[in-house]
Amino acid sequence: MTISLMLSVVLALILDRVFAEPKRYHPLVGFGNYAKAVENRFNQGQDNRAWILRIKGAMSLVIVVLPWLCLSLWAVVLVNDSIVLNVIVSALVLYIAVGWQSLLVHAKQVATPLYSGDLELARQYVSWIVSRDTEQLNQTQVAKAATESVLENGADAIFAAVFWFCVLGVPGVVLYRCVNTLDAMWGYKNERFLYFGWAAARLDDLLNYIPARLTALSYALLAKSGFCVQAFRCWQTQGYIGKSPNAGPVMASGAGALNVSLGGAASYHNRVEQKPILGPEPSVTTDADVKSIYDACDLVNRTLALWVLTIFVIVLVTNWKL
Repeated sequence: MTISLMLSVVLALILDRVFAEPKRYHPLVGFGNYAKAVENRFNQGQDNRAWILRIKGAMSLVIVVLPWLCLSLWAVVLVNDSIVLNVIVSALVLYIAVGWQSLLVHAKQVATPLYSGDLELARQYVSWIVSRDTEQLNQTQVAKAATESVLENGADAIFAAVFWFCVLGVPGVVLYRCVNTLDAMWGYKNERFLYFGWAAARLDDLLNYIPARLTALSYALLAKSGFCVQAFRCWQTQGYIGKSPNAGPVMASGAGALNVSLGGAASYHNRVEQKPILGPEPSVTTDADVKSIYDACDLVNRTLALWVLTIFVIVLVTNWKL
């Protein structure tokens, strides 16, 4: 791990902190439009056999991701001879891939009306960050949905992107962000995407496997006072009983770290799904509320600070000259 890489991470986070998510001409919007066009072209026809759709989905994934991956490799070669340009280009790419301030802003948009008692507005804002039905959610359910979103998307939108940038540089974070975006678009388990989106969903699971567990570890280590052991216990006992191999450990550890109850019944497209209950025993836990949302945001911020400090230490140790 090099000093220039560390500088790129710091600069990217500064850019995100100052400018947040680009309001116009965001590259991921263009990527999403391209992915949608490819999906419309290949996810059509009368042959709905599972293996045919999986092959089409895998081919579409390659068609969508490969140009962006090649572009990132070309950019790396182009600026390789200049440390300054390398840092700037790398930081800009990571800045585009990381959704730190965007996540916090959306979470606080939910918390503010919820605190003031405007449940309808809170429901509207929480519908922007979760895929469940929100029209009938009560205050606790809105707070729970927002808290879960902060914890899970902290792993997806921030820490996995930083991880793959540190491991494989610009191509690594581009690959991760493209695949993660495709999973968000094609990863639904409905008639249209159950088989077509299989490749994107499985590759996203693979790319998130290590970052998710590092995030769960970080959440546990940075738990609220007295809840560190509880967070580890929740991670180990509850993190692997849900459908997602990566969201489970992250949210179970986060629930234990915040001493809050997460999971339970949630409605998706008018169909109620019973998700595992995450968090400590009901006798010692608390229901999600506005404070839970802010606590989750604070946990994400402290985890990011820990990751930056860890990167700094690794760079210092690996580049130390006697």
